[in-house]
Amino acid sequence: MVKVKICGITNLRDARQAFKAGADFIGFNFYPRSPRYVTPRTVRRILGRLPKKVTSVGVFVNERKDEMLRIARQVGLDYLQLHGEESPMTIAHLARTVPVIKAVRVRDSFRAAKLTRYKHASAFLLDGFDRRRHGGSGKTFRWNMALRAKRAGRIFLAGGLTPENVSAAIRSAKPYAVDVCSGVETKPGKKDPALVVNFIRAVRTSQRAA
Repeated sequence: MVKVKICGITNLRDARQAFKAGADFIGFNFYPRSPRYVTPRTVRRILGRLPKKVTSVGVFVNERKDEMLRIARQVGLDYLQLHGEESPMTIAHLARTVPVIKAVRVRDSFRAAKLTRYKHASAFLLDGFDRRRHGGSGKTFRWNMALRAKRAGRIFLAGGLTPENVSAAIRSAKPYAVDVCSGVETKPGKKDPALVVNFIRAVRTSQRAA
């Protein structure tokens, strides 16, 4: 069963909607330059009002190791998701405390073998490439490029996914999970409940049809 991650959650209402619709993971962005940035205090309050079985992911970009671990402890994060130029040593250090998802922006020159450098990562998130943004750009890439990447570990497929194309993406990439952010929003940081429901329904329907 392909899992679903709804990322860029900024408020309790959207978090509850994602959980109610069947999301397996919800993501919170702790990168201050992101339009979806939320404070640790806000996230702690959100998670405190959700069922404990929801899996939370904290998104970071080139943040200090001690700061990421501090936030993870304060909030109660289940995963760290790293979108910057974090080194394999940094991931190894963090992974001793919190599982790490290493995000990689994919362009045509992408080689899956590069992922083996991050052997301590629990999973990899493959995202569309954008020179100015570290994520949430809404850009896609050739999904079949993810097939070889699966040799390195679990793959979260991201980048321009929507309720309309996620079934095709799953057929092409066969990922462990799909990750959506801008594809279910009315504006950055505000989710559309109907799009969230339709996205997760499309994922589940593609599984039944497989």
